[in-house]
Amino acid sequence: MKKFYAFLVIIFFSIYTNAQSGPTATPSPNAAQPAVTQQSPAANSPNTPEGAIQREVTDAPPIEPSANSPFNLPPEKKNPVKIPKFETSPVIDGKLDDDIWKTAPILKDFFQTSPGDNIRASKPTEVMLGYDEKHLYIAFKCYDERDKIRATLAKRDNVFGEDNVRVWLDTYNDQRRAYILGFNPLGIQQDGIYTEGQGGDFSVDIVMESKGVIEDWGWSVEVKIPFKSLRYAAGKGKFWGFNAARNIDRLNDEFDSWLPDNRNISGFLVKHGKVTGLDEIKTERTLEVVPSITLSETGNRRRNFPLSSGFFDTGRFVNERIKKDIGVNLKFNITPNITLDAAFNPDYAEIEADAPVVTANQRFPIFFQEKRPFFLEGSEIFQSPIQVFYSRTIVDPDAAVKLTGKIGRTSFGFLAASDNAPGNYSEDERNDLPTRQRIDEFVDKNATFAVLRLKQDVGKENNVGFYATARMFPEQKNILAGFDGRFKLNPKTTSQFQVLGTHSRRCFFSPTFESLLEPLQAQRNREICGTGSTNRTNSNPNTYNNYRTGNGLGYYWNLDYTEKNRGFYAEASGRTRDYRSDAGFTRRTNTNSIFIGGRFSTEPKPKAKIIRIDWRPGVSTNYDWQGRSLNHGLSSNFSFNFQRNTSANLQTGVYYERIFEEEFGLKRGLTRGGAFFGAPERSTWQNSISANINSSPIKQISLGLFAGTITNAFDFDFGGGARFPRVSPAALAGSSLRDPGAGRQYDFGAGIEVRPTDPFRISLNYNKSHLTRNDTGLTTFDSNIFTVRSTYQFTRFAYIRARWDYDSISSNARGQVLFGYNPSPGTAFYAGYNDNFNYNGFNPFTGQLEPRFERNSRTFFIRASYLFRKSF
Repeated sequence: MKKFYAFLVIIFFSIYTNAQSGPTATPSPNAAQPAVTQQSPAANSPNTPEGAIQREVTDAPPIEPSANSPFNLPPEKKNPVKIPKFETSPVIDGKLDDDIWKTAPILKDFFQTSPGDNIRASKPTEVMLGYDEKHLYIAFKCYDERDKIRATLAKRDNVFGEDNVRVWLDTYNDQRRAYILGFNPLGIQQDGIYTEGQGGDFSVDIVMESKGVIEDWGWSVEVKIPFKSLRYAAGKGKFWGFNAARNIDRLNDEFDSWLPDNRNISGFLVKHGKVTGLDEIKTERTLEVVPSITLSETGNRRRNFPLSSGFFDTGRFVNERIKKDIGVNLKFNITPNITLDAAFNPDYAEIEADAPVVTANQRFPIFFQEKRPFFLEGSEIFQSPIQVFYSRTIVDPDAAVKLTGKIGRTSFGFLAASDNAPGNYSEDERNDLPTRQRIDEFVDKNATFAVLRLKQDVGKENNVGFYATARMFPEQKNILAGFDGRFKLNPKTTSQFQVLGTHSRRCFFSPTFESLLEPLQAQRNREICGTGSTNRTNSNPNTYNNYRTGNGLGYYWNLDYTEKNRGFYAEASGRTRDYRSDAGFTRRTNTNSIFIGGRFSTEPKPKAKIIRIDWRPGVSTNYDWQGRSLNHGLSSNFSFNFQRNTSANLQTGVYYERIFEEEFGLKRGLTRGGAFFGAPERSTWQNSISANINSSPIKQISLGLFAGTITNAFDFDFGGGARFPRVSPAALAGSSLRDPGAGRQYDFGAGIEVRPTDPFRISLNYNKSHLTRNDTGLTTFDSNIFTVRSTYQFTRFAYIRARWDYDSISSNARGQVLFGYNPSPGTAFYAGYNDNFNYNGFNPFTGQLEPRFERNSRTFFIRASYLFRKSF
């Protein structure tokens, strides 16, 4: 162990020394010049007559080369762009033939920032800007060969895999957060929020109008964005951060940016330019009301007899009555920078289900993305290095309210919700008398949530924040509070931290609990921890759950050093044993982890067969709060970018993993046996290697392959359901004790998406995971997951979608057919059918094999909502 930690220190300081003392990589002296002097075809275009206004330079301070770029930018790029006020509104048809566009500034001479390094763009691009009292107007003109343009009638938020343009609007000019608005050649939208240090989140939908057309010379897009759809700092003389870009998919996913990207500078928004002139915006208070109604008819498998009857029960299929759910979502823009959201009985019908994942042999919970509109709006304010708030813990809210915004340099968010799910027991549970007596205290009770988030900007690119959450339910209370911050130490180095404290009154599993020595406490634990809401989330609902008060600590820190072709990253994080975040997401407690990694890249060569090679070595260690090592290892990752939109990745690693019986159950003691059969501790060295390749060689096809193997991967002896019972030596001997052991794991994945016509696309994905134990030679599990998806887009807003998922371990298939019409965010109509059935699966009540089709559930549903919008 001492040699390992010494090696870790050597790696850290060697990476740091090379990054600090090595020669600074700089672009070729003439790399930027061609893009600046590029001649645009617009000079002879009928839409850009001689003498048209190209740009109006303001008196605001220019962008200094040391701040974002070593390039000698011309004044039209260095100084803020003044956006003119339009006297008339252009018709949004994508054609750019309105005379008013002749008065707009033209942003051109784009830089190719990928795969090239700030060289001349392959194709000319122009962007024009204008505004009136209520709208911001943006136009794009993209020159190209018509027959080579990649564009389909795609669904909203699904256009960045083909030709597209996009803009970033930093409406608070704080270089911390910006709207990112993208459009394909047909004007189909992709919108989201980019947060510095966190990346883009495209779950947000903004009400705006856009249209694109494809011509012989290329393609163009017109966009009309209501100011009331944005959150911004209002007032005369305000500046917004701004940049524009174009993506040419067939040219190795070429990315062209209006401003260059200096990779020797850490950060993204800091490299953008400025726009101003929006002095005559008519500020409006806007109320949005979205009522919704869902009609559904559902059938489910149910028991014939109560749970406690002891009868052999194969169950029956019961069709329920038609269910009607009426809800309403409200949004009120108190000011342009403060928004109040509320939802009453919101309906979250399963329009899009979570993708199936491998659950066999999983020790820790699996994270699923949020998809519900109410929780997505303004979600970036609630993000932090540690997942303090995970909105999917609010399963079925009766009501929720949220206030978000920014005043001066302070961003804030507050959310409160009442969740019906914890007390919503099934009909079988309610009708069984013994069960009803145990759960009576919790039936129909709601959990309440409260979340407070504050962030204060400090200096140009720093911020500090405060976070607090609370979740309350009978016999289960949790409060969390803490601070975090992000600092830019120099142009190449950033650092983040977060420290949290938690206070809980709930059931904690006690691996050392002596029930014979503490009979009164054991009885109390049985009354509280063996039933109720805690039983629904606790894997050990028995007398070894101790109902008590617990205080915990969580922390996170990182340091990120970035240069053009190299850098290093260090991270440390941990949670104590009693750390609980009932409103957040926590994979593991009683752990501390350290990771140190480097990054070394070659100079990009856009015309070469291998465009770029990237190598990322890393070293990691993990130990608990008792000082015991849990795992440590070395990893190495190589990435290759090739021609024809093809990339490959090769990853290898060697790790030492160690597990203890108290992580899985009881620790052996005076009056109790341990959770493990045999030794109370297991350890092994593991070797892993994996490779994947992704390619989009032509417009109609995208494909990917993955293969990997792990030597001495642990089988935790959970079993793989009825189809794969436990195969450890303990299980074969008839013992119920766990007997983890090493084995050989293989993983394989393949996927292909075909777009035979512009409106239609179909994809097939297959994932396999297989583990065989070394000691018994038997298969622990063999998981095969198939997913087929197809979409036919009738128009930009109307589509029909079919999906089928199959999991071989559970022999379960899920299918959906859905018609959707979604002309704008908030206004939608859906009609669908969901089905869930087993084929040669196992009865959920008896566990017996059912050699035929057996339906578990099915639902027909119709959902409609409409956005009413009123401005004051």
